[in-house]
Amino acid sequence: MTDNVIIFDTTLRDGEQAPGCSMNLREKIEVARSLERLRVDVIEAGFAISSPGDFESVRAIAGAVRDCTVASLARCNAKDIDAAWEAVKVAADPRIHVFIATSPIHMEYKLRMKPEEVLEQAEAMVRYARRYCPNVQFSAEDATRSDLDFLAKVCAAAIRAGATTVNIPDTVGYTTPIEMRERIEYLRANVPGAEDVIFSVHCHNDLGLAVANALAGVSGGARQIECTVNGLGERAGNTSLEEAVMAMRTRPDLYPVRTRIDTTQIYRASKTVYSVIGQKAPLNKPIVGANAFAHESGIHQHGVLANKQTYEILTPESVGVHTNNIVLGKHSGKHAVEDRLNDLGYHPTPEELEVFFQDFKELCDKKKNVTDADLEALAEQRAVLDEVEEEGGYELDWFAVHTSNFTTATCTVSLLKDGERHQDVALGDGPIDAAYNAIDRIVQPGPHTFNIFNIHSISEGKDTLGDVTIKLTSEGRTYTGKGLSTDIIEASITAYLKAMNKLCAAAK
Repeated sequence: MTDNVIIFDTTLRDGEQAPGCSMNLREKIEVARSLERLRVDVIEAGFAISSPGDFESVRAIAGAVRDCTVASLARCNAKDIDAAWEAVKVAADPRIHVFIATSPIHMEYKLRMKPEEVLEQAEAMVRYARRYCPNVQFSAEDATRSDLDFLAKVCAAAIRAGATTVNIPDTVGYTTPIEMRERIEYLRANVPGAEDVIFSVHCHNDLGLAVANALAGVSGGARQIECTVNGLGERAGNTSLEEAVMAMRTRPDLYPVRTRIDTTQIYRASKTVYSVIGQKAPLNKPIVGANAFAHESGIHQHGVLANKQTYEILTPESVGVHTNNIVLGKHSGKHAVEDRLNDLGYHPTPEELEVFFQDFKELCDKKKNVTDADLEALAEQRAVLDEVEEEGGYELDWFAVHTSNFTTATCTVSLLKDGERHQDVALGDGPIDAAYNAIDRIVQPGPHTFNIFNIHSISEGKDTLGDVTIKLTSEGRTYTGKGLSTDIIEASITAYLKAMNKLCAAAK
């Protein structure tokens, strides 16, 4: 029999805590739906007690997702656990995830508690959480720097109190694969009741070993991996979901296990998360990077042409990367566009298809050929960021720029809000700066700074779609905006407006 490995995704909790990766409620819901399509087993939706916004997002995700367990993190205290339960109790399968640190350095300097106090608190709070629901996970924070005998006692106490999953986190990315496997094996052999629970691993990537350590945990008997899409997370990140899943699928001789992940949704989930946080996959990112299935060396090309398995250990199609780049144009019909979207993994409703087809036709008027990359960009733009990011926000009516290399750039902008037109003009150091100055005169936002202004081409050719990503920071919070157009100034204005709408909505 092949064992099942539970995929516990913490993109919306640990991943979102990474600097520059914060998401608003709408974006979190979109990522959660992407994870549900991916068929992860558990979605850790957030840390409910940390803020009213986090509480609301956990509760909203718990209500929206039906095919996954939804968990909320909680420290080992009653107030945290109460908030976690209130947030997840509407889920189809709610889970409360409690944690307490068990390493000497954490107990002494962070908790200021003695080991026996930690042991008592862990058992009491797992029992308290179990009063709310039968699905309780316990994590021993900094477990890989904890005394092994003490760690075993804490795990035993958590199991006695009713924990059904026991997680062994490598919180600071300190351990190595050999140590991780040995630690899991020791706990499974020496903790009373270990045979009745699922052991889990949560590995950070500070030494670049997160995926290797997670796989070592599986070899030692762990049957849950905590991971994130694209490896997002604190500092250097977490175990990359796509890498761990595809490693187990590619090497069943070493890992005779299965997951319920629909691997053909990996690429789409990766793009959704990157799009929401305003980033791009590094070119050499395993599984989802642009070069993951590219072959430039002549020797490699010759081998791949003769037999793909010479240099490809997994196929692009297995993770949802489509290499059949059918070109559509202005004479293509709605059904052809819908069929291609379905092939790419997008299944719009009739109403969504109608709106998408109008976007497609507008793009066909601007460029001769529309590729798969263009279709995916349009689909992601529609799915992740609506035309008006927040109800009552500003949207672009029209703009006009005058610029040259010997005059100061000028831009006139017309925006619509609540049916009213707002216009202004401004100078700037180039057309985009002028446009942003004009928008600022209309919107009058609070103080903010630019973190990121990135421009990427979606496909080849001088008529390609330009993909603009902007990140603004105001009062310690980050706001992301994306714009898509063959006119790079229009894309830049759209991206800025989306970020501005978020900023203004948060200030209300």
